[in-house]
Amino acid sequence: MLINFFKTAFRNCWRNKTYSVLNILGLSVGIASAALIFLWVEDELSFDNFNEKKDRLFFVRENQKYEAYTATFYSTPGPLAPAMQAEIPGIANTCRTSEGDSYKLFTIGDRSMYSYGRFVEPSLFTLFTLPFVQGNAASAFNQLHSLVITEKAARKYFGNDKQVIGKTIRVNNKQDYIVSGVLKDIPENSNLKFEWVAPFEIYVQESEGVKKWENNSISTYVELKPGVQPAAVNKLLYAFIQKRAPNSLARPFLFPMNDWRLRDKFDNGVQTGGGRIEYVRLFSIIASIILLIACINFMNLSTARSEKRAKEVGIRKVLGSGNKGLIFHFLGEALLMAFLAGVIAILLVTLTLPAFNLLVQKNLHLAIGRPVHILGLLTIIATCGLLSGSYPSFYLSFFNPVFVLKGIKAKAGSAELIRKGLVVLQFATSIILIISTIIIYQQIQHVKHRNLGFNKNNLMETDVTGDVKNHYTAIKQDLLNTGMIENVGLSDHVTIDGGNNTSGFDWEGKPASAEILISHRGISTDFFQTSGIQLLEGRDVTETDSMVPNKTVHVVITRSLEKLMGNGSALGKKIWHEGNPRIDAEVVGVVNDYVYNDMYKQPDPVLFHYTKPQNATRMYVRFKPQADLEKALAKTETVMKQYNPAYPFSYQFVDDQFNQMFMSEELISKLSRTFAILAIFISCLGLFALASYATERRTKEIGVRKVLGASISNITTLLSKDFLKLVVLSCLVAFPTAWWIMHTWLQDYQYRISISWWIFPIAGLVAVLIAIITISFQSIKAALANPIKSLRTE
Repeated sequence: MLINFFKTAFRNCWRNKTYSVLNILGLSVGIASAALIFLWVEDELSFDNFNEKKDRLFFVRENQKYEAYTATFYSTPGPLAPAMQAEIPGIANTCRTSEGDSYKLFTIGDRSMYSYGRFVEPSLFTLFTLPFVQGNAASAFNQLHSLVITEKAARKYFGNDKQVIGKTIRVNNKQDYIVSGVLKDIPENSNLKFEWVAPFEIYVQESEGVKKWENNSISTYVELKPGVQPAAVNKLLYAFIQKRAPNSLARPFLFPMNDWRLRDKFDNGVQTGGGRIEYVRLFSIIASIILLIACINFMNLSTARSEKRAKEVGIRKVLGSGNKGLIFHFLGEALLMAFLAGVIAILLVTLTLPAFNLLVQKNLHLAIGRPVHILGLLTIIATCGLLSGSYPSFYLSFFNPVFVLKGIKAKAGSAELIRKGLVVLQFATSIILIISTIIIYQQIQHVKHRNLGFNKNNLMETDVTGDVKNHYTAIKQDLLNTGMIENVGLSDHVTIDGGNNTSGFDWEGKPASAEILISHRGISTDFFQTSGIQLLEGRDVTETDSMVPNKTVHVVITRSLEKLMGNGSALGKKIWHEGNPRIDAEVVGVVNDYVYNDMYKQPDPVLFHYTKPQNATRMYVRFKPQADLEKALAKTETVMKQYNPAYPFSYQFVDDQFNQMFMSEELISKLSRTFAILAIFISCLGLFALASYATERRTKEIGVRKVLGASISNITTLLSKDFLKLVVLSCLVAFPTAWWIMHTWLQDYQYRISISWWIFPIAGLVAVLIAIITISFQSIKAALANPIKSLRTE
């Protein structure tokens, strides 16, 4: 029985090779597309899963309420963690680390390289699942200047040396550190990544502010005891900092590890549930839609060939086959086709996965041996087989054997209506994807071409390291002498990043209860000219404006801060900060507002003050517009090595930093574009199927029309117009749906485009052109056919 089934299925496929290829091709492309998306989804959902205590690990974040909004920050005060562990019973352990990645120059023998890591407390090794392959957690930080590195870092530093504990690494050409441990490589889908970690005590010694409750400058991690609810701890944390620092606005709370990757979006201090999980949902839906489109093709192709199999059904019924048996037979054929499509899909995934990894910036693997992947693939195949084979099997099994064997053709009726409805659904989906792709691209370009308030082009940034601080004046002059550089300036923060901020500034007329967040930057003279920030009033900072105790500091502010300080010019107005020590300042200049940190929002006001080269962390170099960048960089490197030979020259262009801020949006744009093309391709296979079906049913009609004098264009128009009506109907369905979807998506961005009306006819026109090209092949073929062949049986 089973052998007979396979023989019948194979003969049917071989007899209709073209349709079988289209069936399997459509399904395999659909399954492969869905498989790629689900691999990406699996990776996103599995972030940090390697941590055994994941459900009990939390990151401490802070809400700070200001005049217009509540901001959510990552930084916390240094004394918070030990105080929490001592006073809150539900906390099992805490860990403090330096904030963000710290890049240090590592020198091993005659080789030097930059490496990133953090200063951490030893409890890091017990909170997170970080197994040692050399050394152990108990003795890792017995010495102050010790390093624990990853396996990958060990290979980077020491090559093929197997035993690296006890080896020496010189850091920043100042201090020797001893390698005290080697960790197993951290999985790529981890939020916590580093090449090295060193004792937190070093960071405390270098940063006195860590000891203050008023200073938010570190990251704090918490492990709760089993069964303890984070809500109970959050109640105790709410006023925890105010008890030690009454003027602080910080309201700390626990942010669970389960949400770090996917649900990190906050609006006005409230977790919205949004973040990358929105992309996970979006592409899961797209994967399902592509599979549905592929299944629709199968249905259309199967029912389009129904007349070829009608006599087979009639004979089977005459010989005793019941409807139930026929249904299982045709479902079996559909499952067999889906299985073949699945095998081809595995090959397609294997071939395209390297390119897909490049697109999504991941290192995904199709592990066929993994049970979850086997189960997932079999589920997709079974779903496609059952879904795509369900309607054709019922449709074919209920043919009337008397009508079939007498040669009486069944009326199209509901079957034709369903087929056309499915094609409308296919093309409507494709048009929605086309429109969405255009709008997403427009939104990204809209923000990228926003007036930033500074000029990011031809602007290079490099770290202020080693002897740069001591030779800055000479370096600046030599760079200007190259003739390829317009200006050079210093800053204590990356221009487009958030940097330091405070609500502690006061001025005359400011309401006593008002809390306004103001960022502050230390800069050198010529920073504004270098960055392209426009000076609107007054003057730039000068070297005589250095911050000195008991002296009024001269500062420059942005236009938004000037407006907050009252009507009229802010020049000459006083602004001060009650602290230890107190800072008194006088405004001597006003610059234009510039966009930083969040490219979609209006920036917070900024206060600039002069800083000495010793306090700067970034040097900015403005190349002349006509300069050859390759030659200009070579000359810059020569100057930097002359004065700072111990440090490799590293740099980054600000426009590259700017573009990196849109990685998620760019990913969405690229994936939408890619899968829109695939959806259109699969939909065209469905349209091709209907065109073939219609041509086949009207073969004799076409022959009669040609005999009576119909031209090729008449017949082509006759066969095409019905399908073009379906595409137009698809547009009517897709346009309002696409507008609603994209309008909702755009609401997440404060700085956004308005949806242009012309996008919809453009997308519709593209769909119509694609449909015409698809249909034309069958229509022209039918129009050119010899009418004698189609009429000879009459």
